[in-house]
Amino acid sequence: MAELFQVLTPAEALGRLLQGLPTLKETEDVPVQEALGRVLAADIPSPTQLPTFPRSNMDGYAVRARDTFGASDGLPAYLKVSGEVAMGQVPQVKVHSGEVVRVATGGMMPEGADAVVIVEHTQVVDPTTIEAYRPVAPGENVVQVGEDVKQGERLLPRGHSLRPQDIGGLLGVGSLSVSVFRRPRVVIIATGDEVVPPEVEPGPGQIRDINTYTIAALVIRAGGVPQPSGIIRDDYEALREAAEQGIAHGDALIFSAGSSVSTRDMTAQIIGTLGKPGVLVHGVALKPGKPTILAVCGDKPVFGLPGNPVSTFVTFDLFVRPVLYHLVGTAPPEQVTVQARLTRNIASTSGREDYIPVRLLEEEGEMLAEPVFGKSNLIYILVKGQGLVVIPLDVGGLSAGQTVEVRRYS
Repeated sequence: MAELFQVLTPAEALGRLLQGLPTLKETEDVPVQEALGRVLAADIPSPTQLPTFPRSNMDGYAVRARDTFGASDGLPAYLKVSGEVAMGQVPQVKVHSGEVVRVATGGMMPEGADAVVIVEHTQVVDPTTIEAYRPVAPGENVVQVGEDVKQGERLLPRGHSLRPQDIGGLLGVGSLSVSVFRRPRVVIIATGDEVVPPEVEPGPGQIRDINTYTIAALVIRAGGVPQPSGIIRDDYEALREAAEQGIAHGDALIFSAGSSVSTRDMTAQIIGTLGKPGVLVHGVALKPGKPTILAVCGDKPVFGLPGNPVSTFVTFDLFVRPVLYHLVGTAPPEQVTVQARLTRNIASTSGREDYIPVRLLEEEGEMLAEPVFGKSNLIYILVKGQGLVVIPLDVGGLSAGQTVEVRRYS
């Protein structure tokens, strides 16, 4: 296996994996209310215009704009109040010269009016008269028919991941269902004779299974459907059988642990039996996560992630997450970052990317990044932090006081 352990940079490794990797073709129709985060399989044209009627954008009085021209504090325009628009109703009154009609935000504009004088720019003289002391232009404080969306206009493109505002926008034009790509099914195989389920009290030399559930949560967050296969003992035939079942029933396969160069680590050998082209990358210039395996077997991505929790977290973010988005034909959301001043020196070795968990603190209005040091098999290094600082390949370390970019945890 040693010949496979030729490290690439993270960017090179991901590029090699994505090259030629197909996207999923299966689609399904889902209710818009349940489509948050789903990726559209087709453009969505608007079935109607929005708004469908001219409506007031402010509380005030519907008016003919020319009746307010020249109005000022010293010389207001005196206007007769001829009625009021009931919300959700077609106005029963028209606006004639010298008249206004009360209207609330969202109310339909009455015939004859072409603007709205906001209530703050008026003064009630008596029950039937107001004075307006600011002029309005035609169309001011009015939302016109089709101003938001025109009928037939493309609302959202194929490949778009639906956001909360998109859900509201689609329902606002009466689109009740959307065609989306099916969520990728991700089979997760946890390995190790020492690993026991979380509900089991570990005996001497045993540890609870952390990675299955961390990975499953990360898969959900990346838009996939996790399918844990349980804990498989360190036995070649047992692992191969689980892998064959996984690659047959899933769209992607993740091995947790078993990726390092060791006589007990058989992941790369087993992946090589699952289909062509097989292992593409075994070893990445990365800490933590150097022994990561990336493969494509029968057009399906396969990952061998290191068993240490921090390594798992980092390598999932770098490789699995973008692949899951690729499978449904879109790019992952942009990484959320924040600038902060480093509180301590961080050592590093040139020639690899280092990912250091940090805790974010605010002191006198300044954001600080405090490194959370520890070995990559300690899950609470991640729990105690809010993000990661990346030390580039060609940098030998970072100094206290230096401004760094922190990749916030999603």
